[in-house]
Amino acid sequence: MQVIYGINPLMEVVLSHPAMLEKIFVAEERGGAAVQKILKLAADHRIPVECSGRDRLEKLAPRRVHQGIVGLCREHAYATVDEVIAHRHEKSRYDLVVLLDSVTDPQNLGSIIRTAHCCGANGLIIPENRAASVTASVAKASAGAFQYLPVAMVVNLVRTIEYLKEREFWIYGADAEAQSDIRTPDYEGHVALVMGSEGRGIRPLIRKNCDFLISIPMRGRVASLNVSVAAGVILFEILRKWGN
Repeated sequence: MQVIYGINPLMEVVLSHPAMLEKIFVAEERGGAAVQKILKLAADHRIPVECSGRDRLEKLAPRRVHQGIVGLCREHAYATVDEVIAHRHEKSRYDLVVLLDSVTDPQNLGSIIRTAHCCGANGLIIPENRAASVTASVAKASAGAFQYLPVAMVVNLVRTIEYLKEREFWIYGADAEAQSDIRTPDYEGHVALVMGSEGRGIRPLIRKNCDFLISIPMRGRVASLNVSVAAGVILFEILRKWGN
């Protein structure tokens, strides 16, 4: 269960995604207009509130500036890979799935969820380890899109790629060094797009299991794009080729 601490972070969650909050703990002596507003919103949304001593808050958020208020957020309800595959957009001829390899920044994950939803992707697949998961910060960065786009969390991305191939997906890996740019493929058939971390890109074993490696043509002196921006560029190029 994720811990959210401090007045401003709690205010953001209770205003934008109150259903994610399991419970709020507030210090017994804590007052102030902002805290009272949080407590009123919690009551409106039937979020349990417990008045606690400072020692309890310190245990929940050790060595953190919690300002006398801490919230516990529910774990995100992840989909299965099959549920992601089944979630094809009604206007799409083919399935479109995004896989993230070692993307650790919550802001990037949230932005990619938002972009994937806006372009009609089936859903997102992320690894269980060494990657960002769906948290309150990700929910905020997604502008609410996390509620509509299925996200699956898997133990092994390579095995998941193999399974997608069995389900007749073509695997496209985004690679800055690829000779083929994103305008070359026709993207016919079901597509799984793999995006890697900004620092290292797709890991070698993941790259080896891709059917195609594609790059975004660049003209500036900076040789790379933010991973969420790059994902958007490629996803909408796929839609353009599909005629959507």
